[in-house]
This record gives sequence, structure tokens and C-alpha cells, in this order.
Amino acid sequence: MELLWMWTRVLGSLMLAEILWTLPIDEDHQLRPEDVELAEDYLRRFYSLNLRDRVHVAPVRRSRSVPAMEEKIREMQKFFGLRETGKLDSHTLDVMREPRCGVPDVDNFSFYPNEPKWNKYTITYTIARYTPDMRREDVEKSFHSALKLWSDAAPLRFIKVSHSKADIVFSFARRTHGDFFPFDGPRGVLAHAFQPGEGLGGDVHFDEDETWTAGRQGYSLFAVAAHELGHSLGLTHSRDPSSIMYPTYKHHSSAQYSLSTDDVLGIQTLYGKPNKKVETQPASKKCDPYFSFDAATMIDNEIVFFKDRCMWMRTIKATYWNRLTEGHSSTYLPGISSHMDAAYDIPAKGVAYIFTGRKYWVVQQLKTKSRSGSIYEYGFPSRVRQVDAAVHVSEYGKTVFFVGEFYYRYDESKKQMDPGFPRLIQKDWPGIPRSVDAAFKLHGSIFLLSGKKSYQYDVKQKRVVKIIPGNSWLGC
Repeated sequence: MELLWMWTRVLGSLMLAEILWTLPIDEDHQLRPEDVELAEDYLRRFYSLNLRDRVHVAPVRRSRSVPAMEEKIREMQKFFGLRETGKLDSHTLDVMREPRCGVPDVDNFSFYPNEPKWNKYTITYTIARYTPDMRREDVEKSFHSALKLWSDAAPLRFIKVSHSKADIVFSFARRTHGDFFPFDGPRGVLAHAFQPGEGLGGDVHFDEDETWTAGRQGYSLFAVAAHELGHSLGLTHSRDPSSIMYPTYKHHSSAQYSLSTDDVLGIQTLYGKPNKKVETQPASKKCDPYFSFDAATMIDNEIVFFKDRCMWMRTIKATYWNRLTEGHSSTYLPGISSHMDAAYDIPAKGVAYIFTGRKYWVVQQLKTKSRSGSIYEYGFPSRVRQVDAAVHVSEYGKTVFFVGEFYYRYDESKKQMDPGFPRLIQKDWPGIPRSVDAAFKLHGSIFLLSGKKSYQYDVKQKRVVKIIPGNSWLGC
């Protein structure tokens, strides 16, 4: 037995060495053996990497292992909006390390063949095992809220029962727990769910090695349950970062979670529309005193504001200053399905750049999309997952990106980040809050939108010269 174990270890070392020899890597990134193991396991679990194709000990077959690995890496990079290099660069590995759902991202997997769905509209559920991390009533409330998201969007009714024959069974477990999909300890896979059907069908399992919570610490049970229930109802993963069905965990409070348009279209494709009107992400209440923006920029002669799936265009010509056009973003930018995180324009080029998660889009006038790319082409470190706001300062040829409490400065002519960044916003932008939601430049001033307020910042004086309600730009 001991001899067999030693031979297995030797063979495993030979195979790992073979991977390191043949695997496509980024020349600027030092690949470690644990990186290879992570990537191989990730692609096997979530992108159907065939173990027979991942690596071959025989040197004559090396040429087959590289294309197979590259293809799966590219597939994963495309899904998450990364640069499709086919190489294990630092950004790709960082995404692989993010906490996520255990259901694969590709369509051809055994969890969901033939787009299954429940053949009824009243679905029962039960909680087989609770987590000691939370009070029982908080666990039940989290599940009830998650179920309500989907019942509000489709003609579905969920009833809690006390027996194990319920359609959907919620439970918490560690490691191997009897379904052939063992959990992996803290972080990594947080939970997984099964397609509608008999037996395990519809069931949702949560990794007890995680810290579950109803608040901001640990992992939000409501948020993870909302995602997994989408699988229980028959939905697969979405490539839209704003979607509940996006595979990686998003660190937001429970109050911020709502179904995106992509989620609503998906569930209604399976079950139809509800009897009452569905509200996706609230955007139309523009005159609410706490209204805030997602992004803003100049396109042609108009200031364009974005919020969820809505956009407003304020004409700045003197004769049309009061003209305000409102519409759905898909009407004007049909090629961009995600909500807008940030945007900036370069008037001299006649283009605008719109950021959605890890991806950016180049827009020439409205309704015209020329190309897209990864935000990491700008030189952002891998820890940056999205841009909060951006503005181009043409006098200096620089573009400023706001990310959390920090800002970066990008040189458009050199196509690289300026050295010494990121820097703290509050240190270099006196009078501006700790974070910025949107920004644009108009008549020599930079307007920074944060929360419910708009700050007019004089670049030369380096100070705030005026503060107004943010939605006053929309006539409120």
C-alpha cells in the first residue's frame, strides 16, 4: 500500500511538471505549482476541462494539451469579461480565487440538461438543517426574501412545509455531504443547487465552513440563496455582472439586491409573466431625494446620465438647454446588456468609453458600438473588479478613474497609468466625499456625483465651488 502511495505521488509530480512545461502562461507572471492546480481544478469543475486533455506525460502529446487548456482559459476569460489571452495571467487567477457558486458556467453540464423547469406554479420548500451562525428566524427570513424575489417576477408561489418531500430542500453541510459535489472549505465554492426534478432536484446546499450572516459581515445568506434559487428554478449562470445569476459573490447589503432585466427575462421565459407588474432595479424615481447615479458622460452635445437600465440625455446647446430625453439604455446602446458602472468621453476623438464590470465599450455616437475590451488593458491591478466613475481632462490629456476611496490617473497618449497611483480621493480632491458614483466635465469644471449630491470642482483652483442636488440635472 505504501509503495502504491509513493508511486502515485511520483506520477503526480511528473504530471504537474508536464503542466508547468506546456501550460500557456503570462511571461510577466511567475506561475506557481499551486496556481496550476487551482486553474486545472477550476476549469475542470466549471468549464468541462477533460482530465484526459489537461496534461499528458508523454512528450509527443504535449501539443494536444496546450490547445485544450488555452481553449478553456479563453472560454472562462470571455465569460468574465477578461482579456481573452488563453494565458494564466494574474487577473484570470484572481477571478478563479473569488468566492462563487458551485454550479458550472458552461451550458453542457449534467446539472441542467434540456432547460428543465417545474411543471407547476406552486412549489414547496423546507429547511432540513440550519446553520449555527444565525438565529433560526433570520435564516427563515433570508430564504423567504430570496424566494420573494422570484415569485414577484413570475407566476410562482412558494409554500413552506415541514416534511422532507418538499420540492426544494435547504440545508447546510461541510465537505463531502452525499451528492458527489463536495464542498472545499472556507471561501471557494459557497453553495450549489440542482435543477428542478425528483430526488435532489431543486435542493440547495450551503457550505457550513463559511460564515453566514443576515448583515454585512461574512456572506449574506439572502444574496447567496437568491442566486441558488435561480438554479433551483431552472436558470443557468449569466454573464451580466449586475445579474443575480452572475456566478461570483457580490459584496452588497441585502437591501441592494434586486433582479436585473436579464434575470427577469430568464425566469419569465421559463414560467411566463406574473399577474402584477414586475419592478426590476428601481431607476424611474428620479426625483426621489436620495436618488443617485451610476455613471455620466458627454456624448456629442449631450450630458448622458445612467441609472440601472435607464438613461437621460440633457442637451447643452443654449437654445435647447431645457430639453431632457429619457429612455431605456438598450434603446440607444443595444450592444451593452449590463448596467453602466462608469463612463468618460474624449471629445477630440469623438468617442465615449463605457465601463461594465471588468469590461469597457467604445461608443461612437449613440447606437454605435465599435469595440470592447478588458479594463485591465488600462493597467489596473487585479484587485480592481469595476470602475466607479471616470472623467477625461483634455487640458492635460489625462483620464481620472475613481475606484472606492482611491483614484487612478491614466495618460491617454502614453496608454499607461501614471506612476504613484492610486491615491486617496479625499487627500487630493478637497471637499469631495470618500467615493464618487459618476463624473463628467463641462465648461471647464469637473462635476462629481456622489450619493444624492453633485459637486462642481474647479480644476485650476482645486476646490469645490458649488454643491447642488444630483437629480437637479434631471429637472427635479
